[in-house]
Amino acid sequence: MEAPTFLGMILPDIPVYVSYSWLAILFLIFISLIIRSKLSLIPAGIQNFMEVIMEFLMGQAQASIGSKYARTFIPLLGTLFLYILTCNLFGLIPGFDSPTGNLNTNAAMAVPVFFLYHFYGFKVHGIRYLEHFLGPIRSIYAIPFMAFMFIVEWISHIARPITLSVRLFGNMMSKHLLLGVLGVLTPLLVPTLVLILGTAVSFIQAYIFMILTAAYIGGAVEEHH
Repeated sequence: MEAPTFLGMILPDIPVYVSYSWLAILFLIFISLIIRSKLSLIPAGIQNFMEVIMEFLMGQAQASIGSKYARTFIPLLGTLFLYILTCNLFGLIPGFDSPTGNLNTNAAMAVPVFFLYHFYGFKVHGIRYLEHFLGPIRSIYAIPFMAFMFIVEWISHIARPITLSVRLFGNMMSKHLLLGVLGVLTPLLVPTLVLILGTAVSFIQAYIFMILTAAYIGGAVEEHH
């Protein structure tokens, strides 16, 4: 049986992953308001840290999506990265729980991403967006092959929100279990291991979810060759 969490005791009727998801949202809004109220031409402190993160995200967006559409999607990519990172780091705080350790939270991000990049694919290319799913051969003699590729491509696309959700869920759960085992085996070293291993995994998994989202969007809006 899992140990009760802080919000779980305060809000027993609300699922733990929902309450901590709300807390992550409120935390990010609070940090945003603080940064907004202290904006300076010479960044310092938390503003400097956030500008470094946003410059990094902008570079990743331009590399994956292209400079033409990078600024359009940077709010989405930045929100996903910061939200997932915050949720992941919550799992390192004693008495807290990580919302991304629940499939419902991850699916609530992955499914909208699936519909979003297809929406922009049709918005940019119109009906010709379907050519992305027909394979490299264009010929009346290749119609069976094109039909086969269409089915295969759509199956792979439908699997994307599943893999996005399960990948993040699996890594967060394995991190939680690994840190629990390390806490039993090496109780004196666990604080250091939690900070190093847990923080690294939290950043990496937030980055992977964000960069895959950018890659899916880039594949949808790019010109088909």
